[in-house]
Amino acid sequence: MAFSKERTEFYNDLTKKIRRHIVKMTNHAGSGHPGGSLSATETLAVLFNDHMNIDPKNPEWNDRDCFFLSKGHCTPVYYSVLAELGFFPVEELMTFRDVDGRLHGHPHSGHIPGVDISSGSLGQGLSVANGVALAAKLDGSNRRSYVMIGDGELQEGQLWEAAMTSAQFNLDNVCAIIDWNKIQLDDFVENIKGMKDLGAKYKAFGWHVIEIDGHDINQVDEAFKEAKRTKGKPTAILAHTVKGKGISFMEDTADWHGMAPNDEQLEIALKELA
Repeated sequence: MAFSKERTEFYNDLTKKIRRHIVKMTNHAGSGHPGGSLSATETLAVLFNDHMNIDPKNPEWNDRDCFFLSKGHCTPVYYSVLAELGFFPVEELMTFRDVDGRLHGHPHSGHIPGVDISSGSLGQGLSVANGVALAAKLDGSNRRSYVMIGDGELQEGQLWEAAMTSAQFNLDNVCAIIDWNKIQLDDFVENIKGMKDLGAKYKAFGWHVIEIDGHDINQVDEAFKEAKRTKGKPTAILAHTVKGKGISFMEDTADWHGMAPNDEQLEIALKELA
C-alpha cells in the first residue's frame, strides 16, 4: 500500500531537508562523504521514521531496534536522520568534523545518542548485527538488527562470512540494506571487483532477497514490511540507488565519494534542493 498524500509530502520535504544538511555539513567541514550519503537518504529516512522501534528520548532503551552503519564514512546522512528525529539538536549538525565536536567523520557510539556502533573500518557491521540479533533471540526479545552496507564494501570477505552466520542461525531479525549505487571510492564497482548477480549470491547464502528502487519511498516501505514478515532467514534489501542523488553535478560519479562542495557548488546544490 502506498503512503498517503500527507506522508508522501512529509518524506518529500524530509529527504530534501536531509540532502541540504548533507551538503551544508560537508561544505562547513571542507571534507566528508556526500555521494554515498545522498544515495542512502530515502532508505534511512523511511527506516528510522516508519519501521525502527526506537525512542529518541531514551536512546539506550534495552529493547530498541538497533542500526549499524557498516559503511561508516557516510555519517552526514546518518547524523541528519538522527537529528531530525530529535536524538540531538539539528543545529549541532554544523559542528560536523569540528575538532572539539562529537559528530566525527565516522560514528562513535560512546559520544552520539542513537549511534549503536563505532564504525569506519569496512566490513564489520553485519558481524555486530548478528551478535545483537543472536542475543535478542536468547533473551526472547523482539529487537531487530538493521545494517547498511555499501556495494563496494561487499568486496570485504568478512561480510560473506557474516552472511553465512546470519543464515546458519536463522536470524530473521537481521535485515541488511545494500546501498547499491554502483560506485566506490574511485571508480565503478564493476570495474574494480564486480558484484554481478548480487541477488543470486545472497540467495545462495540462504537469505531472503528483495530488490528495489532505493529512491522510491513506497518500494522502500514495502521492503521493510516484507523483511519483518519473513521468518526463518535473514533479509537482504538490494536498494538500487544513484550516488550523489538529488544534485545534478554529483550524480553517478566517483568524484564526490569523499569530496566536499565549495561555497559556489554549495549554492548551486541548495538551489536544486529548494
